Amino acid sequence: SDDFERTNANMSLLAKIAEIENEMARTQKNKATAHHLGLLKARLAKLRRELITPKGGSGGGPGEGFDVAKTGDARIGFVGFPSVGKSTLLSNLAGVYSEVAAYEFTTLTTVPGVIRYKGAKIQLLDLPGIIEGAKDGKGRGRQVIAVARTCNLILIVLDVLKPLGHKKLIEHELEGFGIRLNKQPPNIGFKKKDKGGINFTATCAQSELDAETVKSILSEYKIHNADITLRSDATADDLIDVVEGNRVYIPCIYVLNKIDQISIEELDVIYKIPHCVPISAHHRWNFDDLLEKIWDYLHLVRIYTKPKGQLPDYTSPVVLPDGKTAVEDFCLKIHKNLIKELKYALVWGSSVKHNPQKVGKDHVLEDEDVIQLVKK
Repeated sequence: SDDFERTNANMSLLAKIAEIENEMARTQKNKATAHHLGLLKARLAKLRRELITPKGGSGGGPGEGFDVAKTGDARIGFVGFPSVGKSTLLSNLAGVYSEVAAYEFTTLTTVPGVIRYKGAKIQLLDLPGIIEGAKDGKGRGRQVIAVARTCNLILIVLDVLKPLGHKKLIEHELEGFGIRLNKQPPNIGFKKKDKGGINFTATCAQSELDAETVKSILSEYKIHNADITLRSDATADDLIDVVEGNRVYIPCIYVLNKIDQISIEELDVIYKIPHCVPISAHHRWNFDDLLEKIWDYLHLVRIYTKPKGQLPDYTSPVVLPDGKTAVEDFCLKIHKNLIKELKYALVWGSSVKHNPQKVGKDHVLEDEDVIQLVKK
C-alpha cells in the first residue's frame, strides 16, 4: 500500500506540474505577464523538487542498487536514447583505452568502464533510464539522477540523423533534475536574514526581474527577509536556481553518432556547432577528437611527483580537479596525514618563477608541474 500511496502522490504531483506547464505555454510572454510567469516558474521548481527528493518515508531502500564505486580522477555520464549507439560508443571507448578488469565491479548494476587518458583514470558511466521518465520519480530514476549529479562531465549521445528532437528532450529532463549544462552559476547574491524585509539591488539593467517579481518569487518560498543582489541581467529561472540552492553546473558535450551516414558537407556544418563532436561509434572514427574535447571540458590538472635524487615519474601523475590544486590538496589526495609532515615543497613548472622553487601548502600548482615534498 505504501507503494500505492507513493504512486498516487506522484500522479497528483505530475498532474499539478502538467497543469502549470500548460498554463505557462498559454501565457504570452511580455512585461505585463513577467510577474505571473515568474510565480509559475517558482511553483514548478518546488513541485519538481518534491518529485526527485521524496518526503521522509522509506525512500527507495538500499535494495534497488544503482550505486557506483567512485574510482578514478573524473566521472563521465553517458546519456542517450536507446539505439543511438551509446553502448557501442561506451564499449569501444573502454575497449580501446581501458585498463581495469570488469571483475572488480561484479556487485554493481552499472559496470563502469575506466579509461586511462593522459595519465588520468576516467570513469565512464552509462546512465540508463534517465530519458524514460526518471524526472517523474519513476522506477530507478532517482538513484540514476543522484549519480548523474556527481558526474564531472555529461556526454549526450545523439543520432546525427535526428539530433534536435532528442537533444531538447534530454536537456529538458536533465534541467528538471537541477542539472545545468554548460552554464555558470548565476551572478546573484542571496542572503536570508531574520528581519528587515526584502532588500533588492541590481547593479545593472534588468530586462526581466523587478523588485515586485523578486518579492513574489521569494514569497512563494516563504522568504520575507533577504538581501538580493543581481549582478547580471538575470531571469526568473536564475533567481529560482539560486533560491533552490541544489543546482549542479556540469559541462556537457554533444556526441553526434553515425556520421558514416551523412555527407562531407553536412559534416562541415556539424563541426561548427559549439560543444559538438561528430563520431562514428561503430567505425571508431574521430575518437581522438572526442577524447581531446573531453579532456578540455574536464579541466584536470596533472602533477608529477619526484622522489629525492630521482627523475620525475611521468607515467602516473596525481590528478587534481581544477580549482583544488594547492599543494595542500595534492597532499590530501595522496594521504590525509601527509600535510602534517610537510616542511615545504620544491616545485618545477609553470606555476613558479624559479626552477625549482620552495613553496608552502597554499601554493597553487598548474598542469604538468613537478613536485618534490620535503618532510619535517
